[in-house]
Amino acid sequence: MHHSMTYRFLLLGLLSLANLFQCYAQNFTDEDRARLIRTETRLEALEQRMTDGFSQIDKRFEQVDKRFEQIDKRFEQVDKRFEQADKRFEDNFTYMGYLITLFGGMFASIIAFALWDRKTMIRPFERKVTEIESEIMKIKKDKTNGKIIASLRELAKSDIQLAEILKSNHLL
Repeated sequence: MHHSMTYRFLLLGLLSLANLFQCYAQNFTDEDRARLIRTETRLEALEQRMTDGFSQIDKRFEQVDKRFEQIDKRFEQVDKRFEQADKRFEDNFTYMGYLITLFGGMFASIIAFALWDRKTMIRPFERKVTEIESEIMKIKKDKTNGKIIASLRELAKSDIQLAEILKSNHLL
């Protein structure tokens, strides 16, 4: 717009000079007059083209402004999507924390149950083993059984069938 005003003043100045020269010119012919009219026409055409050019430039700037506004809207949409994605990640992390806590509690409960169950299952076996050990101790204390086993071992040296029986019972 600023250039348009400058050219208008320039055109106005040229026209005033032309009028001033016309007043002082004594030898102003029809040919000079036609030349002056052609010059004015050219200047008006030039001014019109410049005005059209500036209006096109203004339109282009408006289009660029609209494009920037569209890009700003797209950035806002992308920002909203990122915020939604961040919220989803936070929700997922919270959910995973709950799941980890749940599975940790379940694991601890299972381990505690297994230890308790093992203790309760082992007690009857421990009683049975102590009973068997006491029976073995009684047998070892009884000397007659030891004498019988020693006699059978002596006899097994000559009897192969007896040796096999003692071996299968782990007495030989």
